[in-house]
This record gives sequence, structure tokens and C-alpha cells, in this order.
Amino acid sequence: MDFIRRYFLLAENRTSIRTELSAGLTTFLTMAYILFVQPQVLSAAGMNSGAVFTATCLSSALACLVMGLAANYPIAQAPLMGENFFFAYTVVLTMGLSWQKALGLVFISGIVFLLFNITHIRELLINSIPDSLTFGISAGIGLFVSFIGLKEAGIVIPSPASAVQLGPITELPVLVALIGLLVTAILLARGVRGSILLGMLASGLLAWEADLIRVGGLLTAPPSLAPTFMQFDLSGLLTWHSMSIVLIFLFMTIFDTVGTLVGVGMQAGLMKDGKLPRAPRALFADALGTTAGACLGTSTVSSYIESATGVAQGGRTGLTAVTVGLLFLLALFFSPIVGAVGAAVKISTGQMIHPVTAPALIVVGALMMSAASRINWEDVGDSLPSFLVMVLIPFTYNIADGMAAGFISYPILKAAQRRAREVTPLMWMLCALFIARYAFLR
Repeated sequence: MDFIRRYFLLAENRTSIRTELSAGLTTFLTMAYILFVQPQVLSAAGMNSGAVFTATCLSSALACLVMGLAANYPIAQAPLMGENFFFAYTVVLTMGLSWQKALGLVFISGIVFLLFNITHIRELLINSIPDSLTFGISAGIGLFVSFIGLKEAGIVIPSPASAVQLGPITELPVLVALIGLLVTAILLARGVRGSILLGMLASGLLAWEADLIRVGGLLTAPPSLAPTFMQFDLSGLLTWHSMSIVLIFLFMTIFDTVGTLVGVGMQAGLMKDGKLPRAPRALFADALGTTAGACLGTSTVSSYIESATGVAQGGRTGLTAVTVGLLFLLALFFSPIVGAVGAAVKISTGQMIHPVTAPALIVVGALMMSAASRINWEDVGDSLPSFLVMVLIPFTYNIADGMAAGFISYPILKAAQRRAREVTPLMWMLCALFIARYAFLR
């Protein structure tokens, strides 16, 4: 115990082992929904859900342990919401790449992130992209995630006359999802920790009582990694099209990571002179988690904003992150529950929905929308590119196309306002690259 206190500098950070363990449990409970959602999302791309579950637990545990032991920050990691949807619904289902090649692109982005971490390129990228676009991307992905959640709940269904229409909301599976959404919303409004997980528990119990899902046990050996382990495919990826996807993976990861580190770091009082000490070590944990995740069989791993709940509980050191990592390893033995929770149910229209996990997607998307409030809506040069990003991501069902709209329109509008000096050279280069990308695709 004395070694733990000294290693994590508990006295210097005015915390205790008990507080750190409690904070780690709190953080894990608020982000544990990813264990149920990630296999569902990546299975849509054709991946084995059991292997994805195991890969998610292992890569999350690795990144959390590195964060805790090397950086000594109370920040937990797991596959990111948004990046997983870009992987499955954009890269695989829309662009037509195999999931093996998509994993290859994630692996490349992880390696590049590692290289950026030992150079000044990371700072150049962060300082070159305007905040308004960063907020617009976050909000747009939130809309996308919520839209998919509404479809997975059966609340909206495809329509021949329009894109979507109201689904059969009086059918039992859809009602289960609606009740789960209501419970989650009420718990969030009441400030209950672990609201998303508790909401899934409520809808899961309802689905089980209604015989919509069946639990095949409680404890078992972890599912095999064989279907996804080292299955990434790098062949034929050295093209401009593939590299543009890597660039998007990279941008999403960098800005999600930096935003989370700064946000949680400020809340925990870890910032020194406006900067986060040991930030390169923290970023290394994310990059290593992403690279290892691609090898194991899951999408981009990075820091979770849900870590703020552990900080609110008193977590101030890496012992909190280590606790989360150990809990991810423990979760490996509860795959039957995850399989039951992620089970699909057929409704009368023929669609397969996921009534237990869908409410979590809707709520997470709503929480991501808060970034829209930070956009400068009074300045058209800032607001219109951000708006285009926000609406085109869900409307085109493609995160890459939405981001491209923002990167192209922002420099052009700033130039039209005679404020071209506000646009960094890198933004002009990205604008040209995205225009060339679409011209090439034509």
C-alpha cells in the first residue's frame, strides 16, 4: 500500500487509495455501455461480435493501464463513439472497403499518431484546425449516432416516400426501447452516475421479462480473438483515397483526445500554466491503444469524457485509470450478458432492431450535441461551415463527406470575408486535397 501511495503520488494529489478505487469504479460504470455497443456496431461491418468484445476489453485495459502507470492521470480509454460509426457505416458499408482493410487504416492512423507524438506535428495540426469546425464535427457525429440509435430502436424506419418515417412505436420491442430511453433521460436529469448503463439495465430487464432476449449464462471464458486477431489488411491502401480516410481517423482521434484531456484535466485541477504536464505520455496511451486495438480487432481507442465522473468522485491520479483497466479485464468473463443485451429483435416492418442498446446511442449522441453551443453563430465564416458539417454527416450517412464540406467551405468563406489571414496554410492544403479527392472520384 505504501508503494502504491508513493508511485501514484496520492498524498501530493490529496487523495487516497479508497477514493481512487471508488472513482475508477464510477468511471467504469459510466462508460461500460461501450462493451455492449461496440460489438453491435462493428458486427454491422461483418465482424465477429464475440471477438470484438474481447478486443475491446483488452485494448481498453491496455490503454488505461498505460495512462495510469505512465502518465498518472485519472483518464480512462476505450473505443470511441463516432470513430466506431465512421469505421462501420462510412468506411465499410458506404465506401465498400472490407473490415480487414478498415482495420488496416486504423492501424496506420495509430502508427502515424505515435510518430506525431514524438514530433511537433501534433501541435501543428491542433493549432491549424479552427475550433468552430472541431465543435461542428463533434455535434454532427452526435446527430449521426442519435439517428442510428433511433433506427436501432425502431422509432424511425426507412420510407419509400422520404428517407425515414415514424416506426411502429406501439409494438413491444419499440416500447422497450422507448422506456429504456425515458429511464435513461430521467436518471441523467437527476444526475445519477452510470445513467446510461442503468438505462440499458432497465430496458434489458424489460426485454428479458418480455422474452425478447435470453441470457445463456453469467460467467464464461472470454470469446476467442481468432476471427479478428491480426486480420488487418494493408494491401492496396497506399492510395490518395485511403490516405484521406487515415487523415480523418487521425483528426477525429487527435481532437477527441486533446479535448478530453484538457476538459478532464481542468476539472481535476491538473493544468499547469494552461498546459497539461505529461501530455505526451497521455497521448502515447491513446496511440498505443489504437494501434493495439487494430491488431486485436477493434476501432480507434482514445480517452473518454466519462472520466469526468470519476474525477467528480475524487479521482486525481493514475490509480483511477488502472482500476478501470482492471475492471475491463474482469468484464472479459461476462460475455453471455453482453451477447444477450446486444441481441437483435425483428419488428413487423421486417427491420431488425436492438431495443436494449439503442437508447444508449440516442443519449450519447444528444450529449455530443452540446459542442454546438460553443460555435460562434454570429460569424457566418465560422457558423456556416460548422453547420454544413453538422447536417451533412447524418444526411449523407457519411462522416467523411460532412467533414470535407467544412474543410472546403471554411477557407473559401474566410477569403470572401477578406479574412484569409485567419486561415492556416494547412487548412488551405486540406481544402485543396478534399477538392481534388472529389474531382478524382468523379
